[in-house]
Amino acid sequence: MLDENRDRLPIDAATERTQQTKGALRGARIALLIRQNRIFLHRLGLAASLAIVSISLFFFFRTIIRVDPHQLEGAFAATGLDQIALAFALSALSYLALTGYDGLALRHLHVKVPYKLTALASFTSYAVSFTLGFPLITGGAVRYWIYGPAGLSAGKVASLTAIAGITFWLGMGLIVGIGFLFEAQAIGDINHFHALANQLIGLGVIGALVAYFIWVGVRKWRAKPVVFNLALPGPVLTLGQMILGVVDVCSAAGVLYVLLPHGHGLAFLTFCALYSFACMLGIASNAPGGLGVFEATMLKGVGGPSESLLASLLLFRAIYYLIPFILAMALLGAHEAARRWRSLREAMEASGDVDES
Repeated sequence: MLDENRDRLPIDAATERTQQTKGALRGARIALLIRQNRIFLHRLGLAASLAIVSISLFFFFRTIIRVDPHQLEGAFAATGLDQIALAFALSALSYLALTGYDGLALRHLHVKVPYKLTALASFTSYAVSFTLGFPLITGGAVRYWIYGPAGLSAGKVASLTAIAGITFWLGMGLIVGIGFLFEAQAIGDINHFHALANQLIGLGVIGALVAYFIWVGVRKWRAKPVVFNLALPGPVLTLGQMILGVVDVCSAAGVLYVLLPHGHGLAFLTFCALYSFACMLGIASNAPGGLGVFEATMLKGVGGPSESLLASLLLFRAIYYLIPFILAMALLGAHEAARRWRSLREAMEASGDVDES
């Protein structure tokens, strides 16, 4: 028996090295394909972004010019303090869930960072990237500013940002799939698709998520880099990503939902699916914070008096985007000031020790 195990070990090691080589080659081929077609992909993405922005702004400005300022003012006044308080509470829950994005990514990367630092990096990076757009750049830069002194390399921060982005998309995808599947008729009233077509879309999205979950769970090389040296999380962390993503997106959607005027008639699940779709369009447009694109999609999807819905959207922007952005900038300034003060104090203490000696 021992001899058989000795004979088997070299074969298993060789098989594992072969699988690693195949995984690396596959990732290299994908990276090479992207590099070879980067100009075409860049132009295609730019064209898609311009199309989304142009169409969205057309509908948005067509709505804006018809808005009665007095009715808009009345819509602001009609929003109750209880609605605003609940919107702030749901915003806090959403940003709390976002700290879990970084926590799961750090766990996957086998990096230990104090939660206080994780929460600061997550909140500030998302508050900045939500407002300025280009999350891989703006969010990554903020994270590196905070995580860098803690010992994380630029590559680790880039991997963390990408994994956190996957969490966000998994949550939105799951909500869209469930919404289209179980609220097909209600969504059909918005997109004017037949209920069966919406159910098929929902099944397709859920099927893709299930396939992804199985893929990261059963593939023998799941711990190996797939592309750009990024190894995807396993099934347990992927399940955690989906749960956190749903909590975050539902909380963020709830912020706008509670600010809507009474009598809109949309079920929360239907609204969450519409909200997720609007966010996807906003991200695809590359507009800062999806500004204009998100609003146009929600105005078209929710319906009703434009003044009331526009007031809700402006309050949502202020509560979920603007106030966290201002707070994030203040926290970043305070964090940098504290770090510089610590460096100065350490330098002064070191100078004092030298003088005493």
